[in-house]
Amino acid sequence: MNIVAIVGSTRKDSYNMQITKFMQQRYTEEMNLEILDIGSLPLYNQDTENEPNEAVTTLRSKVKAADAVLWVTPEHNATISTAHKNALDWLSRVEQVMIGKPSWIIGASMGNLGSVKAQAHLRDILFAPGLSSPVLPGNEVYIGAVHTKLDENGVLTDEGTVKYLDVVVNNVLSWIKKMHTDQA
Repeated sequence: MNIVAIVGSTRKDSYNMQITKFMQQRYTEEMNLEILDIGSLPLYNQDTENEPNEAVTTLRSKVKAADAVLWVTPEHNATISTAHKNALDWLSRVEQVMIGKPSWIIGASMGNLGSVKAQAHLRDILFAPGLSSPVLPGNEVYIGAVHTKLDENGVLTDEGTVKYLDVVVNNVLSWIKKMHTDQA
């Protein structure tokens, strides 16, 4: 299964990127997880949406070809990051490659709630008409106090969190497979 990950933090030492890379290594047997670069996207501008640059066309083509999108979100001022919103705007216009594309949301923060508000907002945005991306309910992953759960190599060391993530990965991948089977 081919999944693309869109990480909402462009920070060099992003905890959310570390979690995504951990998943990329841990679940190699279950999925091919490609992390897409959204840091080089220009700010969305309706004046240029019909003639996007290479970063936008690459993002759109990789999302279109994927079986699903994994959104890994930090929480900035109780919502999603500017980087995520910008990517969503590019994906929701012109080609609208997200329509019907399964989405999966996880997130981490240093706070106890682990990006719960950002994930709620992201879920709402994914249901917008230009995106219309289904999300499997009941499989939310909120990694709070993430800075205490990663080692110096970016490995998630909290046993309970890893076990829960294993369950969610299995649930979500089974759901995505079922969606693709039902559409065939």
